[in-house]
Amino acid sequence: MALILLNPHAQGGRAAGHMAAMQNWLNVHAPDSQLAAPAQLSDSLQLLDRLPEGSRVVAVGGDGTLNRWLPTILGRRLTLGLVPMGSGNDCARALGLMGMAWPQALAHALYAPAHAVDTGLARWTDLQGNSHQTSFLSSLTTGFDSAIALRAMNGPPWLRGLPRYLWATLQELVQLQTWPLSVTADGVVLNQGPALFASSLNTPTFGSGLPAVPHARLDDGQLHALVAGVFSRAGACLMLPRLVLGWHLSHPRVQTRAYQTLEIACPRGVPLATDGEYLGAAQVLSVRCQAESLQVVGKRTH
Repeated sequence: MALILLNPHAQGGRAAGHMAAMQNWLNVHAPDSQLAAPAQLSDSLQLLDRLPEGSRVVAVGGDGTLNRWLPTILGRRLTLGLVPMGSGNDCARALGLMGMAWPQALAHALYAPAHAVDTGLARWTDLQGNSHQTSFLSSLTTGFDSAIALRAMNGPPWLRGLPRYLWATLQELVQLQTWPLSVTADGVVLNQGPALFASSLNTPTFGSGLPAVPHARLDDGQLHALVAGVFSRAGACLMLPRLVLGWHLSHPRVQTRAYQTLEIACPRGVPLATDGEYLGAAQVLSVRCQAESLQVVGKRTH
């Protein structure tokens, strides 16, 4: 028996329109499975928390959906299947699931074997001195990338996927700023001073398919830091097409490094987001790789 948990708010509420068809499909192909689509996050977490450890849950939604449910999924040691119905779907891309029709993706999520992948764990302190902890599967961003995530969350509902992210990027370029960031990966200093952003990737892409760190893998036992120094508005605009094409890593002000533990400090606070979900401003941030911490259904990345 598996729980199919649909986020009715995914894809701007369009995911809820598949409920009846999914239930009909399950009645024929997986009659012992349960389909649920709670409107409130707390109700979804209660359903997950009631599952016996090791149960299989199929998430119907996108990266934001997974991000909200991930701590409970990890805590209950649940096996995760995924039916991609989000705006970003970078986790689905990394798992080789993009392009599947939902019946095919649902059958795969229910019956295909699972394998272990890595996740990230971030601990951070906000401007009020409060401590927080959050897990992520695809990405953690600070600075420019997180400001874009906030704009994308509040962007026009008729824009989806990569166009929505590019719209938010262009809007943020108008008010381009940098942050004084101290960034250290496994004891190696990557940045000390103004920077455009410092992000961590567990998947090759973020922002609806942008190839931020093309060599990143979900199951390589490490996370990948991506740091950009100071750019003018014109320089950042010129960097955007390079990012879309995956050519940005050759730029002298952009660097990437695989790591196990990352430390970021910003006295004035830097915008923070995980898996495209804006969290607020962080003064001190510690990120570590949780190797093979999640059993997930998908194609192996190597």
